[in-house]
Formats: sequence, structure tokens, C-alpha cells
Amino acid sequence: MAESKSQNRLDRELDARSVTFERPQSWRPPDVLPMPNPRPGWAHRYIRLRTLDKADPSNISSRLREGYEPCKAEDYPELMVHATTEGPFRGCIENGGLLLCRIPEEFVKQRSDYYAQQSKAQIESVDNNFLRENNPVMPLFSERKSSVSFGSGPKP
Repeated sequence: MAESKSQNRLDRELDARSVTFERPQSWRPPDVLPMPNPRPGWAHRYIRLRTLDKADPSNISSRLREGYEPCKAEDYPELMVHATTEGPFRGCIENGGLLLCRIPEEFVKQRSDYYAQQSKAQIESVDNNFLRENNPVMPLFSERKSSVSFGSGPKP
């Protein structure tokens, strides 16, 4: 009889200990805007629909013309809780007057390149205008250099 009790006890211990719960390592504040799981080839961004319950149709219209498209809640099951049930973007993911939209990553790269070129052209224009008034007797000093540093002083 002693053998059957120990055998049953071993089985019971295995059954009772098979489920383990892991606690999170540390607390962190929740995200203000939930982001979807990454999708290859797509970049996601929240676009403003309204501020203080006042609609901003020009903002969303310009973003749609730029190439953004609203994310349907059915395509993003991890954010289904945030699906809107009314308005022109019914079935899309909205949070606090912001609409989750996606855009192809190629468009993001092209837009970044476009604005980098615009910035470069403006800097060249300012430099040309500045150096046009340069006099060899008294040359103007023009050095374009910037740096970013973090911390509070030199390293030991």
C-alpha cells in the first residue's frame, strides 16, 4: 500500500506544478497610443482627425493625398478594441481623435529624400547669397558645422 501512495503523490505533484506563472520583470507605464505589430513593407502613423472635438478635415485630406491609408481593424486584430463604430472611418482604428494609417515604406524613403533635397537647396541658396557679398580684402567666414552632445561635461 505504501508504494501506491507514493506513486500517486508523485503524479499529483507533477500535475500541480506543471503550470507556472511568470511575473513581469519591471513595471513600465502603458503606451499612450498602441502601435500595431510591424508589417513588412509598411510604416504606421497616427493622423489627427480632430482636436477638442473640432474636426480637422484638411489635415486628414492632405495625408490621404500623400499616400496614407486608414488601417482597418479587421486587418489588425491586436488593435480591434480601438475600432470606431461611427463616422466616415467606421471599422478603422481610432484613438482620441487620431486615426491609425499606414503608408508603404518606399514612400517614406522618397519623402525623406525629397525634404533632404529641399533643405540642401535652401542651405546652398543662403550660402550663395552670403558669399556673393564676400570681399577679398575682408573675407566673410562661413563654416557649416553642427554637433550634438549628451551629458554634462568631459569624460574622465
